[in-house]
Amino acid sequence: MRATVTMKTVAITGATAGIGRATALRFDRAGYRVAAYGRNPQALDELRRALRPEAVVDSLEVQDADAWTTRLSELAGHTGGRLDVLINNAGILSSGRFAEIPLQQQRSIIDVNVGGTLNGCHSAYPYLRATPDAQVINVSSASAMYGQAELATYSASKFAIRGLTEALELEWADAGIRVCAVWPLFVDTGMVDGVETGSTRTMGVHLTPEDVAESIFDIAQTRPRLPHGPHYAVGRQGKALMTIADIAPTWVLRAINRRANRQ
Repeated sequence: MRATVTMKTVAITGATAGIGRATALRFDRAGYRVAAYGRNPQALDELRRALRPEAVVDSLEVQDADAWTTRLSELAGHTGGRLDVLINNAGILSSGRFAEIPLQQQRSIIDVNVGGTLNGCHSAYPYLRATPDAQVINVSSASAMYGQAELATYSASKFAIRGLTEALELEWADAGIRVCAVWPLFVDTGMVDGVETGSTRTMGVHLTPEDVAESIFDIAQTRPRLPHGPHYAVGRQGKALMTIADIAPTWVLRAINRRANRQ
């Protein structure tokens, strides 16, 4: 059954801060019904006040598949089952030497970053399939170009999102669902505060949450075709790196990252 409610709907995870919050506000300004999900009760209340009355703002642990089912079913009650855009943004990060980071902390990165994206795509599929021209935008990272020392597990999680995006972009095309990913470099958010790695020192932190939110919104509206398949870099620095990654042999990418890690 096809969704019939006319107001476009976007669901965003990790929406209480950083990229997620900026993205929720951007789509809200454009007239979308925003379904914004996060974990911080106070931040959820603040976001609810910042969005238009049509918005749906609620708590969600993205690694909990049953919670996803509940929240999307509730959202369908407002939208008639319509879901135009799913943005899997929720993510966490720990930096440091791999052997020095507790294993449970690293498993949490996989559970949230990868598990949350898996749950979101799987739970949202029936609603996306019922909505003409629906799309999924996964927030990956430039760290999915080559494994990042001192960000090993975070980088691995973004490689997983890269692979999932590429696979679903092919698999869901017949259902009329577009799947893509945005690849920002380091963004000036609370998640990056205090992160000191060779990559952050070499590349710097030049993007704002609003920069990434604007890119996500533009991609959702224009569906640009780029030579990187379903992947879209954010900012000049990121676009240059993605172009290099596409054409350079692996040993060159390793040398670049090895040098960055020594800074």
